[in-house]
Amino acid sequence: MTEDEARRWLSANFDVPRETSDRLERFVAEVIAENEHQNLISAATIPEIWARHIVDSAQLLRHAPVGPWIDLGSGPGFPGLVIAAMGDFPVTLVESRRRRADFLARTAERLGIADRVTVIDKRLEQIESRPFAAISARAFAPLDRLLPLAARFATPDTIWVLPKGRSAQAELDTARITWQGAFRIEPSVTDPEAGVIVATDVRPKTIRPGKAR
Repeated sequence: MTEDEARRWLSANFDVPRETSDRLERFVAEVIAENEHQNLISAATIPEIWARHIVDSAQLLRHAPVGPWIDLGSGPGFPGLVIAAMGDFPVTLVESRRRRADFLARTAERLGIADRVTVIDKRLEQIESRPFAAISARAFAPLDRLLPLAARFATPDTIWVLPKGRSAQAELDTARITWQGAFRIEPSVTDPEAGVIVATDVRPKTIRPGKAR
């Protein structure tokens, strides 16, 4: 997907008003500028930032157009700040690295979306449990490690949207040994060989005493 194709894809798949389009343009500029001071994204991906990062994040809204939303390991704001820029519901960004968390909070303010963005600069284990309608995590942890960490933020109706690249099927196969739910893999629009794991009703399997896994 080229940069022009990425912009066309956004217009074709979402009702993106001028205000939102300008907000995304500003966000791209903020990421590129901040990348000079801390390594937010690989410099090699900057020429493809709309396809590799903006659209790759925005596509998650097709599977979970709901809030409140929690994004784990938000890093430079992919997908969390993109979701907040395009949605109209509260988004919580969890980022334990202070400099990145500061960037997220500062950028939310500059984009005019600070009223619906909460940045938490703590480790996930330190955050108080509460339910969210959607959970995302991009390059945060393998699925079998992520689910035990994040399950306390989910209800049976919570939609998990997890970009997993080309490891999606392998990670899902491993997680299914100890977890169950309504799982499916959606193809990524930015990479035909990559997948997004979408799930609801995620819960640990009950292992009967004496029964092997």
